[in-house]
Amino acid sequence: MKEFRIKGKSSVFLTVVLALALALPGFGLRADNSAICESIDLIDKECETLSTSECRSLLEECQSYFEKKSSQIEGEIKKTEEEKKTLQAQISSLGNKIKSLEYQISQSNLVIKDLNYQIGDTEQSIVQTTGKIQESAEKLVFTLRTIYEEDQKSMIEVFLAEENISSFFNDLISLENLSAKNKELLQTIKELKDYLENQKISLDQERQDLEHSIAVQNLQKQENQGVKAEREYLLKLTEAEYQSYLAEKETTSAKTKEIMARIYNLIGVRRSVTYEEALEIAKYAAGQAGIRPALLLGVLSQESNIGQNVGQCYLTNPKTGAGIRVSSGIATEKVMNPTRDVPYFLEIIEDLNQTKGLGIDPYQTLVSCPMSFGWGGAMGPAQFIPSTWSGAGYEKRVEDIIGTAADPWDMRDASLASALYLSDGINRYGTEGKAVQAYFCGSPTGSYWCKWYQDNVLYLASCHQAFIDSGSMSVNCQSLIF
Repeated sequence: MKEFRIKGKSSVFLTVVLALALALPGFGLRADNSAICESIDLIDKECETLSTSECRSLLEECQSYFEKKSSQIEGEIKKTEEEKKTLQAQISSLGNKIKSLEYQISQSNLVIKDLNYQIGDTEQSIVQTTGKIQESAEKLVFTLRTIYEEDQKSMIEVFLAEENISSFFNDLISLENLSAKNKELLQTIKELKDYLENQKISLDQERQDLEHSIAVQNLQKQENQGVKAEREYLLKLTEAEYQSYLAEKETTSAKTKEIMARIYNLIGVRRSVTYEEALEIAKYAAGQAGIRPALLLGVLSQESNIGQNVGQCYLTNPKTGAGIRVSSGIATEKVMNPTRDVPYFLEIIEDLNQTKGLGIDPYQTLVSCPMSFGWGGAMGPAQFIPSTWSGAGYEKRVEDIIGTAADPWDMRDASLASALYLSDGINRYGTEGKAVQAYFCGSPTGSYWCKWYQDNVLYLASCHQAFIDSGSMSVNCQSLIF
């Protein structure tokens, strides 16, 4: 990998022009092209009648169209998600209210059942008490009749019937005492009956109140069940709408990817690219690997100034790995590791010559010069070491995506490999910073040079992210990137 370079400010004007161009109406979708953009087949048919630059312009318009459409769909998805959450919360609340009412109704029914038992016992007690009253009344009548009959006897009848006058009066007094006690008992029993009748009335009223309460609770339960059913119906409609938006988003994303792939294929191979082209390539490559385009551009800026400087050395001796510096012709050791990388390097070039007919001379192909430590030999815009490109499987993974031989000196293929490498690092180590360290050091050791490389790349990534988000970047960022 290369050491960090600070470029001049000659490209500041280019950045300003690009930012303005991206904001011009021509970069948005023209009304007469909306129907074309909806069909990839129509786009391909239209491109058959256009020049390469005109076709690319149409593709960029369609890409912008679908990006805006995707953003709108994303907004609708978020909206329906919130509606779903609200309806689900209401349904849950209504369900809890219904359960609470069911518990209250069950509890009230148990109380009514108990009241019915109490009322039954009270009614039985009233019947028994009424019988006692009738019995006591009959006894009282008999006693009063006896007293009356005794009072009607003449003195002669008394003397003739009784052995002595005192016995007669004693019997009469006993009858009167018995009468008084019967009257007292009768009054007590009547009072008990009144109490029991009042108790029954009270229990009946309590039962009626509970029955009324249950009726009200049942009405509330029915109302809540109706509202709950309505909310569930609305939730089904919202879910259907949500799934429709998801399907539309998936379709839009697929079309966006297809358009990006066509733009990617239109960009020429093995040449320097404009910033606009690099941005399109980065979006496509980063999308394939699931990382930020800005992070990928940060690495490519650090490694090769986005393909502007892919190396300053030639390999001259495959046995020793020695070479020369192109600018001075000075012989240089450790240009490429002869056992680890040279075999892969020669094989890569041979495969490209055979599959693409490029006619590349391995000894006239620029690779990175060695730094103050380690070996050089990194290839292309992403500065892959040959053994990493081929031996670690990134060449094969890129070929699986593009469907043809992968070229480490092609900005498109190099960007894909770099994005995959960064994605692997993030998945393995957990953060972008550690993945960036691994890109330079093999693993995130946290050493001075690893940390230095991480800081540079993440700062450059923030510059690219600013441009992606707002269409502009700071003067300091421009001086480092352009």
